[in-house]
Amino acid sequence: MLEVKNLSGGYKNKAVLHDVSFSAPGGCITAILGPNGCGKSTLLKMICGILPASSGRVLLYGRDLRKFPAGQIAQKVAYLAQQRQTPDITVGRLVLHGRFPYLSYPRRYRQEDYRIAQEVMERLNIRDLAEVQLNRLSGGQQQKAYIAMALAQDTDVVLLDEPTTYLDVSHQLQLLHQAKELAGSGKHVLMVIHDLSHGLETADRVVLLNKGTVVMEGSPEKAYRSAAAEQVFSVKISRVLLNGKWRYLCTEK
Repeated sequence: MLEVKNLSGGYKNKAVLHDVSFSAPGGCITAILGPNGCGKSTLLKMICGILPASSGRVLLYGRDLRKFPAGQIAQKVAYLAQQRQTPDITVGRLVLHGRFPYLSYPRRYRQEDYRIAQEVMERLNIRDLAEVQLNRLSGGQQQKAYIAMALAQDTDVVLLDEPTTYLDVSHQLQLLHQAKELAGSGKHVLMVIHDLSHGLETADRVVLLNKGTVVMEGSPEKAYRSAAAEQVFSVKISRVLLNGKWRYLCTEK
């Protein structure tokens, strides 16, 4: 179980999160939803320790993540940022970077690291891009390469900040399916996603943020029936049962 307890903080003198608490069980996708500027990306950065919290704790299996050595945190938590620079390396080398937390001195990749990187690239259908320079790819292809790097890290917790950015509709759906598979393997998958419909359809649990505080925590069904998501996003949400699964539609009020 991953637990966020009374987390507060922000940037310099600007508070962004205020006493945020929720749980994210293993084997589930927890979608972090909320309007722009509500603190979603800040929350992921605090969970993985990139951004220090002014107060509160993040517990993994009951242990404060800040008590783990830095190298062990990288073996427990993978983080895919929303914005990043594009290094002048091949896709294969980028994916291998996900194995770096497992290397001992001297920092040399092992056969196991190459095997895992190859398996992840095959799973995401980018094996044919392994020798291509990252900066020569489209935004969608680059996004899949970064996702592959995060998966190659093989951590218990996977934090994805807007992972469907730059992807076309088909690849968005593939990515969401892969996130489901990750969660099905027992991992804690936390995903910030701007598409409310996709979030409600994909997630097992929802954490709804507004102005840096948790408005609601629970199932997508609870988010829908309570009208909390409608209030936060100022939209009307309707749904239809299609092939045994709820599909959500958001329209103006």
